[in-house]
Parts: sequence; C-alpha cells; structure tokens
Amino acid sequence: MIKKLMGRKFLIINLNQKEMLLLFVCLLIVWAKKSPEITDHVIFEMKQGSTTLGNITLGLFGKVVPKTVTNFVEISKGSHGYSYEGTKFHRVIANFMIQGGDFERGDGRGGYSIYGSEFDDENFQLEHRIGSLSMANRGRNTNGSQFFICTVVTPWLNGKHVVFGHVVDGMSVVKAIESVKKDPQDRPLEDVVISAVYVTKPDPYTLDSW
Repeated sequence: MIKKLMGRKFLIINLNQKEMLLLFVCLLIVWAKKSPEITDHVIFEMKQGSTTLGNITLGLFGKVVPKTVTNFVEISKGSHGYSYEGTKFHRVIANFMIQGGDFERGDGRGGYSIYGSEFDDENFQLEHRIGSLSMANRGRNTNGSQFFICTVVTPWLNGKHVVFGHVVDGMSVVKAIESVKKDPQDRPLEDVVISAVYVTKPDPYTLDSW
C-alpha cells in the first residue's frame, strides 16, 4: 500500500502475525551467519623454490574452538620445539584444498599436537567455506598438526573436520598454490614452503563477508 505524506510517497507494508514470525526467523538466520570473532592471526610467508609467492594471513576463531586454536598458535610460535616454519604444503588438489602442517615427515604421514600425539574433535560449530582453515585428520578424534585451507565450499566435510580459522588476506596466494604443477599423488613438483611464520594478537573482530 502506498500512502502520501507531505507530498512524498511511502510504501507501507502490512504484515500479519505469521508473516512477522517468518521475517523474524529470516533475520535470525542472517544474524546466525555472522562470523565468529577472530582472536589471533598467523601469517605464513610462502615460497616455491626461489620464487616468493606472498603472504597468507589466517584469522583464528579462539572463542569457538580455543583448544584447536591454541594448538595451531603454539606450533606456529615453535613453543614446543617444532614449528610450521620450513614445512611444505604436501597435498594440493585443484577445486578442493591445499594441505600442510606435517613438520615431522613432510609427506602427510607425520606431525602431532601440543597435547601429545592427537587430540579430540573440539566441536563442529563452523562450516567449511571458501577460505576456511580446518584440521586434517584420519578419522574422528585424530587431530594432530596437519591442516588444510578450502578453495571451494566443501559441505561434505562439515561434521567431520574442525574448522578453526579463515583466510583474511592472501587468498590469491592460496589460489596460486592450488594451481601449481603436481604429480599423480597431488604433490607439488617443486616444494611450496612456509618460509617464515608470524603470530600476532589483533583486537577481536568479525568478518564483514561471511
């Protein structure tokens, strides 16, 4: 219905109780999709051979999955005598993800957590989106040090892998890694290496696009 007030036209929307409830539910859904707070940053400097690929900045959701984030941050800092610095992305699959974090063997068969060999899945509150940072595993409750970054939406991983962060800067670097030449086992022909790691503590914030 259009009403005229002081020479201007206004659209008046009359909603019944059922329509108001539906609108409220829709608004709740939109609100629920808001990004969790990012509490920590881990920055990877990436190289392939002598070529500098750029930086990947990972924002971590420390309030949603504090145990998983602490594991990642502590390994990134090298607090326990091992670090992601100098490790490589050993598995790269186009239109899926890039995987790294094996500081022990470098081939996807090694690595362990700061809590011992492995630790349990913390929760599955967050979904896998483009740019999601998630824990690699070999089944339920087998989280160690390995992780992957999604390059596409991967809903089939929801409820199976723990999402604990998101790429907040450097997605173009992730895409560049995704497109490198690989062997039949999805291993880059030339190593893609994390040449340096930095950990920072920003003021908590949420992502504008989520």
